[in-house]
Amino acid sequence: MVESKITEQINLLFKEESGGEDLSSKIVFSPTRKEFEGDMTLVVFPFVKMAKKNPVETANLIGELLKTEITEIEDYNVIKGFLNLSFSNAYWIKSLGLQENLEQLNLPAKDEKILIEFSSPNTNKPLHLGHIRNILLGSSTSNLLKAAGHEVVNTQIVNDRGIAICKSMLAWSKYGNGDTPESTSIKGDHFVGKYYVLFETKFKEEYALWQASPEGQALYESEKKEGVDQETYFKKYKNNYFNTYSTLGKEAKEMLQKWEAKETETIALWEQMNGWVYAGFDETYERLGAEFDLLYYESDTYILGKDVINKGLEEGSFYKKDDGSVWIDLEDVGLDHKLVLRSDGTSVYMTQDIGTVDKRYENHGTKKMIYVVANEQDYHFKALFEICKKLNRPFAEGLYHLSYGMVDLPEGKMKSREGTVVDADDLMDEVINEAKLNAEEREVQLDISEAEKNEIYRKIGLGALKYFMLKVGPKKRMVFNPKDSVDMQGDTGPYIQNAYVRIQSVLRNMNGSESGDYKNYGSPEGIEKDLLTQLSLYPSIIEEAAAAYDPSSIAAYAYQLSRSYHRFYHDVRILKAETPEAKAFRLVLSKCVARNLKHAMAILGIEMPEKM
Repeated sequence: MVESKITEQINLLFKEESGGEDLSSKIVFSPTRKEFEGDMTLVVFPFVKMAKKNPVETANLIGELLKTEITEIEDYNVIKGFLNLSFSNAYWIKSLGLQENLEQLNLPAKDEKILIEFSSPNTNKPLHLGHIRNILLGSSTSNLLKAAGHEVVNTQIVNDRGIAICKSMLAWSKYGNGDTPESTSIKGDHFVGKYYVLFETKFKEEYALWQASPEGQALYESEKKEGVDQETYFKKYKNNYFNTYSTLGKEAKEMLQKWEAKETETIALWEQMNGWVYAGFDETYERLGAEFDLLYYESDTYILGKDVINKGLEEGSFYKKDDGSVWIDLEDVGLDHKLVLRSDGTSVYMTQDIGTVDKRYENHGTKKMIYVVANEQDYHFKALFEICKKLNRPFAEGLYHLSYGMVDLPEGKMKSREGTVVDADDLMDEVINEAKLNAEEREVQLDISEAEKNEIYRKIGLGALKYFMLKVGPKKRMVFNPKDSVDMQGDTGPYIQNAYVRIQSVLRNMNGSESGDYKNYGSPEGIEKDLLTQLSLYPSIIEEAAAAYDPSSIAAYAYQLSRSYHRFYHDVRILKAETPEAKAFRLVLSKCVARNLKHAMAILGIEMPEKM
């Protein structure tokens, strides 16, 4: 394509000044803005220093060279530091031919294998809205990296141990009456999560009674400070009460001790309840389209890092305090001293992560590993990566934290212990129902069965959810509004799906009469050139988005392409085109747009309906 010819000419022009460096990473193309003349715009600012000229002179220098050396470039104009190129009609016909005969949109295979960790839930509660953003971001980033030619391993570490899991187990033991997900017809993860919330409810009741007791009042009177009322004091004292006075707290900690001692009955209960949760998780993952190649479990990995720490102590990478706890000094990289083993020799999350990353390298041999984790853990991962560097791990430079902002609902934050989270399954049901209500409000009439309609609502609803989550750059905190997500207008999944459906409708109604030869089409319209330019830029957009681990760039591409097609659909005649050649050109162009839309949305995990 012409982009490679332009890159070749610019490399030749500045070969001496660049020392023979490949300048392709500095060459950025984009469709020319509608208010300016031209088809494709090249930013010339990166070449000003090499040209030893101002931006306008640099743009004219490059423009004149390209017009002379590349036959497809018919003319150019310069607006400040932007070079607008105009292509010949022959170029556009050739461009459509290349798009029509393109065998695949995925880029050639690369040697680099990448491991990506996402989801990583706790087994004491269902997946919720926050998990949805994590799962969709991880899954779509994996799809994006595969489209860019990488081999990708999807993994997660399941947090299946600890006091939170024991709270659910204890609550079921005390109040479950032998109920099961099957006997209650409650999905497994929801069933276990109900007992996690129930534990918190019972604990609050116990704590309230204790606060009013002589013992609680005496403690408040002995420790109260001026200006601190009872409510404020006891709110801050909650954790101390759990660890010191609480009967439920004592029982939960005893259950954790039994688990760590591998007591048979406790392990059997743990396996049973985790099994219920895993079955529930699998259903949710299937609905979201998330797949994993390998699972790690915290119950297996929490001790992995101890040997690494002990060896590091001998080598001087870590140091031991008087109380026996082990630390590492990270002040030289702008962090602080980080605990890696407690004074009693037990591991912390950092210990586990050090051991797990070694295990993953041993298993897969990959030097590039991505952690999809909310930005609340930014500091933890900075510390982990710096520790790996100090330990001279061969993969240390390839570790990346794909940090993302939290998700709120219009009504505010969620709290899992209070049961105010929005479960992932409930949210999916809600957006699917919103899609159905939206269709009913628009009085859409489809001559298909009820089952087929429900399948369309599913695709639209889940497409709306996924697109709304992924169109926002990962680092931004966001508010998810189910009703807004299914809007048929604007930057939404259904708007893009509708462009695809429109194309399918056109193709179904073409009556098999592509009588003309599009190669004889005289002069493509501006909107047709715009669509072809967007089609040709897609591989570079995949490459750039993959390098940045940012699926929102693919969402933006799909939106712009669908927006252009909607305009094309309204501005030009397709089936009743002015000539057979124009009709043929527009039908092939429509097919290529549909193909790119379907591919881009598949990266986001979104299915395309044939009808809406």
